[in-house]
Amino acid sequence: MSDAPSARRPAGELEAEVLAALWSAQHPMTPQDVQTALGGDLARTTIATILARLHDKGTVERTRAGRAYAYTPTVQDPAGLAARRMHTELGREADRSTVLARFVSDLSAEDEQLLRELLGDGAPGAHAP
Repeated sequence: MSDAPSARRPAGELEAEVLAALWSAQHPMTPQDVQTALGGDLARTTIATILARLHDKGTVERTRAGRAYAYTPTVQDPAGLAARRMHTELGREADRSTVLARFVSDLSAEDEQLLRELLGDGAPGAHAP
C-alpha cells in the first residue's frame, strides 16, 4: 500500500470551486469562462460535467450562449446553498416532524436561541453568551 496522497479531491470540492467562480463573476459564465477563472488546470469537459450536475440539482440555471450554455447560480452565497441542501434533505423524508425534532435537539444553546429569535419566539437580541 502506498503512502502517496490520493489525487482525488474531497466530495463536493470541485462543485464549491465552480460555484465560487460563478458567485465572484456575478454574470453568466460558460464552461470555458469557469475553466479560465479556475486557472485552466481542469479540463473543460470536467467543468461542463460539474455545471450540468449543479443544473440537475437546481443550484444553477443555464441559458444558451451560442453552442454552449452560460450558467448562473440560483443561490447567491454559501449560506443560501447550505439552506437549499437542508431543505432538500428535509423534503426527502416522509416524517418531517421527526427529522426537524432531531435536528433541533442537536442544536447548541446559542443556535437554539437564534432559531427561536428567527421564528419570533424569543426576545430579539437575547442571544446566549
